[in-house]
Amino acid sequence: MNKTLSRLGVLGLFLLLILAACSDGASDSSSKGDSGKSSSNDEVYTITISNSVEEDTPLHKGLIRFKEVAEEKSDGRLQVEVFSNAELYASEREAIEAVQAGNIQAASPATAPLSNFVEEFQALDFMFVFKDIDDANATLDGELGDILKEKLEEVQLKGIGWGSAGLTQITNNSRPLETIEDFEGLKLRTMENNIHLDSLKEFGANPQPYAFGELYSALQQNIFDGMQTTAQLIQSSKVYEVQKYISIIDNSFTAEALIMNKAFYDSLPEDLQKVVDEAGEEFTTYEREISKEYDEEAIKFLTEELEANIVSEEVREEMGKRLQPIMDKYEEQLGSELMDLVRNQ
Repeated sequence: MNKTLSRLGVLGLFLLLILAACSDGASDSSSKGDSGKSSSNDEVYTITISNSVEEDTPLHKGLIRFKEVAEEKSDGRLQVEVFSNAELYASEREAIEAVQAGNIQAASPATAPLSNFVEEFQALDFMFVFKDIDDANATLDGELGDILKEKLEEVQLKGIGWGSAGLTQITNNSRPLETIEDFEGLKLRTMENNIHLDSLKEFGANPQPYAFGELYSALQQNIFDGMQTTAQLIQSSKVYEVQKYISIIDNSFTAEALIMNKAFYDSLPEDLQKVVDEAGEEFTTYEREISKEYDEEAIKFLTEELEANIVSEEVREEMGKRLQPIMDKYEEQLGSELMDLVRNQ
């Protein structure tokens, strides 16, 4: 009888141990949620962001706002490191590739180099399609922006936010640009962007891509007559010191994207994904606000430093009509759906 009771006691203890183990396993499983992701409140995720601009810029300040919001709303479970001035990567293309490979978690490049990875980003490069900066930003917030975010995911990138560097202006040392004929023969530096190159050629100019870091000396040595970029960048790079004229033309839009490695984003618990999304929205709103302020101040400064003219709305409309063949040329590549979204601006 005693032996029987002893055996029952051992068996009961064994069953209790099994139940306890099963209970722990169920608890671990439930803590991960239906998605299988850990929702541990103490796991810390680091987000390293690379960008190529100086610290006294709207983009850098927008990224700092992203950092503040992400860290605060996650109670420190997200830690954001912002590296500016091309400290991590010499070019924006290298930074994008690093995000794709998962070497860093995020970057904030201009949208033009993103077209090397997602050709649909070229839709933002057509000239004279946006009325003003608010119109351009609204386009990115609409269906076009949604399409671009979907395309980013196909190349393992996640679109988190859209910043703005403003609309582009043209400086040169030859003459004011008041009509299309004034472009004839001008050797202009522009970024490595086929749509910009084709468009400026259509006006009779001789555009060529050139490394921006070496542009100041190239303008000083008259290798180029002039260049095209945003007022903010003209001021911050000091190229106005070696130019005579500025034409306020607002011919193309330069957007800044905040992108993240898709696998990293997907690995975050759902509550932290929500925090990243909210911080991305705050980045977009804040960066755009101060970018408009910087742009207004830069244009005021440059019109005082250089001989300035404002290209009339009639001439801008004429230029836009002249560039219709360029839009038609790229429609086969980009598709009619995307081009319709651009044409309807």
